[in-house]
Amino acid sequence: MTKNVKPLAGGLADIRNIAQCYEAVERTLKRNPLLPGISAFYGPSGFGKSTAANYVATRTNAFYVQVKSTYTKKAFAEAVLREMSIPIPKTLSEQMELASAELAKSGRPLIIDEFDHLLTGNKVEIVRDLYEASQGTFLIIGEELLARKLEKWERFHGRVLNWVPALPSDLDDVLALASIYAPSIEIDIAVLERLVAVVRGSTRRVSTNLEMLHEYALDEGVAHVTLDNLERVLPHGFVTGESPKPRSF
Repeated sequence: MTKNVKPLAGGLADIRNIAQCYEAVERTLKRNPLLPGISAFYGPSGFGKSTAANYVATRTNAFYVQVKSTYTKKAFAEAVLREMSIPIPKTLSEQMELASAELAKSGRPLIIDEFDHLLTGNKVEIVRDLYEASQGTFLIIGEELLARKLEKWERFHGRVLNWVPALPSDLDDVLALASIYAPSIEIDIAVLERLVAVVRGSTRRVSTNLEMLHEYALDEGVAHVTLDNLERVLPHGFVTGESPKPRSF
């Protein structure tokens, strides 16, 4: 059966990827000054990396920038300055000087989410320039193949201190998520174990399924979900991410 799990501030579930992300930043902040100051947090989409990063940014007083697919080098620099609440000058070189000076002066980490978007058009070099000028603490966040993709930029790849993998949701994570997304019902451990298995560790799909299970159970008047009544509550089963089979008419 589900157990009481106290959520973090802001109603977040205390899943283990929050600890992974926090450790990555803390380890880099406390590094030997002679060691590089960039860490990477990587893993498949849906593992809760961005949610973890937002929480950790608040906890560590880090600057947080989520890269968009449309960003140019200048758009990225402007996004960093906006996060720093610094007026944005016209030229990219001036923007870089201000951003690197703020990182060096404040000592605050810089978390760059969706880093994969910077791997096109040689935009990754602007982050290396920012790091070299500030010698700050950087956390880059990307998909599972981030390390392999970065091998193309050896001067950047060699400055990564830690490669920290995002972990798939386990049963403890699901219990924590259930306390937030399905607070009004009781769910047997066997049901949660099945959920973990079918979504292959995706935190996003765990959350989606728990909220759906909660809604449908309340509609059916079911306060305690077991394997025996799961099909009644969710006649179409859990959402696994697989595309629907084509229909025949």
